[in-house]
Order: sequence, then C-alpha cells, then structure tokens
Amino acid sequence: MARLTDDAQWIVLMGFIVSFSLFFLAIVINQSTVIGQTTAESVSEFPKNDIRSVRDVIVQDAYLGNTFQERDNVRYDIQAIALQRQNAVVWFENTTYSTSTDNFVTGEIRFNNGVTLYRESWTYRE
Repeated sequence: MARLTDDAQWIVLMGFIVSFSLFFLAIVINQSTVIGQTTAESVSEFPKNDIRSVRDVIVQDAYLGNTFQERDNVRYDIQAIALQRQNAVVWFENTTYSTSTDNFVTGEIRFNNGVTLYRESWTYRE
C-alpha cells in the first residue's frame, strides 16, 4: 500500500471494513436462524401421545385391587415396556388413603426420554 495515494488507501481500507462487517452480520443472522429452528423443533418433539398412553396405563393400575406382589409386577412391566418401546424412563407411585367420608387415590408420574422431563401429581376421589 506504499505506492497508493491517500485517497486510494482510504478506499481499500473502507472496502476491508465493509467486507468484515458483512461477514460479521452474516454470522449473526445465521446463528439467530439456528436458535429459532431448534426452539421450534423442541416444541414439535414434545411426546404428548407417549405421555398420554403411559399415563392412562398408570391411572388404570391405580384402580387395580390386586395384592402388592401383583402391583409390583405391573409396575415393573410398565417401566420395562416404556423403556423398551419409547426409550423413556418412567417412575410412578400410587397411594390410596381414606378419610372419614371418602377414599382418595393419589399418584405421581415422572416421564423422562432424554429430551423431555414431565412430572405430574394427581388426586382422584373414589
């Protein structure tokens, strides 16, 4: 740049500044597109039907009047099937208690498939 005049040096310098700023803006716009895309994908990947199907079976299990051994077998089967078919770790607990007037069934469900963590607590009156 020693042979260029002052005006030519300013033109070359401004060219470098404009090209670097366009490059920087391109990177920023590209990253914002990626962030918006992953956010939209995470909403569409919520396993609503998987959670509903597991929840229905767990609620049905709460109303089984079987012995503790049979309930444990059902619990292990639900956890094994969810892990094998849906790649999800399912933990749940159902408790029945009585008051002087009513009987209640309470439960807690935890569903984790590595992407989504879902927790629910519920109480039903029998």
